Amino acid sequence: MMNAPIIDPLQGDFPEVIEEFLEHGVMKCIAFNRRGTLLAAGCADGNCVIWDFETRGIAKELRDDDCLAAITSICWSKYGHRILASAADKSLTLWDVVKGEKIGRTTLQQTPLQARLHPGSSTPLICLVCPVSSAPMIVDLRSGSTTVLPVSLPDTGNGLAPPSRNKFSDGSAPFTPTAACFNKYGDLVYVGNSKGEILIIDHSKIQVCGVVQVPGASVIKNMVFSRSGQYLLTNSNDRTIRIYENLLPLKDGLKALDESNSGLDELDGVEKVKTIGSTCLSLFREFQDSITRVHWKAPCFSGDGEWVIGGSASKGEHKIYIWDRAGHLVKILEGPKEALMDLAWHPVHPIVVSVSLAGLVYIWAKDYTENWSAFAPDFKELEENEEYIEREDEFDLMPDTEKVKESDVNEDDEVDIMTVEKDSAFSDSDVSEEEICFLPADPTPDAPEQQDKCVGSTSKLADSAQSGSPLSDEAGQNGHAVNQSSSPLEGMDNSAAEDTGGTRLKRRRRPSDKVMELQVEKVKKSSQRMKPSDDLP
Repeated sequence: MMNAPIIDPLQGDFPEVIEEFLEHGVMKCIAFNRRGTLLAAGCADGNCVIWDFETRGIAKELRDDDCLAAITSICWSKYGHRILASAADKSLTLWDVVKGEKIGRTTLQQTPLQARLHPGSSTPLICLVCPVSSAPMIVDLRSGSTTVLPVSLPDTGNGLAPPSRNKFSDGSAPFTPTAACFNKYGDLVYVGNSKGEILIIDHSKIQVCGVVQVPGASVIKNMVFSRSGQYLLTNSNDRTIRIYENLLPLKDGLKALDESNSGLDELDGVEKVKTIGSTCLSLFREFQDSITRVHWKAPCFSGDGEWVIGGSASKGEHKIYIWDRAGHLVKILEGPKEALMDLAWHPVHPIVVSVSLAGLVYIWAKDYTENWSAFAPDFKELEENEEYIEREDEFDLMPDTEKVKESDVNEDDEVDIMTVEKDSAFSDSDVSEEEICFLPADPTPDAPEQQDKCVGSTSKLADSAQSGSPLSDEAGQNGHAVNQSSSPLEGMDNSAAEDTGGTRLKRRRRPSDKVMELQVEKVKKSSQRMKPSDDLP
């Protein structure tokens, strides 16, 4: 598939160039909310930052004083009310997005490489975690209890995993699993292991319902479902990305599995779960670079599932490969000479966001060209000037040749401006749930040093005002003017400091140069009239 000729890029709506980049500390991982209006990023210092993707400004910072290690993964809840961050210090932190407060924090025995909230709940309290060197597990964020999932077919043949609740793998398993993900509604978990098997698990019963053997039997490093839930992507150690078609119904997939299980009572053990697995997933497409044999990093689907992207895992290069779902390579995006760390496709628009080793977030967008005929169909672009003779009535208000027919619309009819049409891209939305698409602006607080200077100046002015000196009023005016011209917060008056209690100062617009000159002249004149006085502080 990889060796197919590159097709005309004008045929597809996908990104082509770096539009801009975001910079805030050293960012390690990224995730869009469901609408693509907010972008969350985990940083190397243990904090998280939420970008308003429409304005490309910081909407909120989630500062965690208990975590100083790098964030390894970040995940949104379905309607954007919560964010789950896993860190290299073995912690899981659940955040309230609007309040910017921690809801809970859990410490595991192994470092979590990836953590995903349950997708079927608006306020999930359980998550799926993939640790470094143990089996994937379901973690209850309220109690901190863990349920380790099976990573291979048990010898008993009944599909049940050995009891391993509240403890980690002791290394007895002959291999280490590498990837896991929920299906669209979270009733099933798909686990990939180092034998190249995909296990379909009922996580409520800790039971293996089906198994699918991946060609090549190589370690599975990544697994992710498309937004619609119709396709499953796997990234294996044999340098191949595979797409599987989900044959189960999107809703009640577990119920369909139970029905399949009941109809195969004559089969036992491994044959039964393999037969069930063949009714769950079907290999649809394979992507690989047979020439360079590159390993892939952070592969994923586009928002509509029509495109597949994968980043090169080679050090020192920032390459992103884009395929269509038919298997054709349509574009190779080449960025800076920095390794690629994470990758995400915007849920709605043809925009790709990538994270570099240096901690910058690059935004790739389509290179649009101006087409004036799109606004006026009769518009003609000229390569050189042409003499034009206008008609006599060309610029009349209502020329006889171009009279517009009167509209049949009744202007007295009421126009419905309240009803919101349902977007087909978000067909699973619950209208009763309030979804967070934007966050209110939260200005960055002023530096403590600047606050102390301004508060100190205010206190001096108050002391001189309370003294009995006849020059106290004049000195107060002088002190106020000097404070405005010397402080980084020009335009700050005493009332603003008193309103905030001296802890957080309000920002005001910087005075114009003319106002600053007048203030300086006023200070000079006042200083010439001033005489030494013992009453001055």
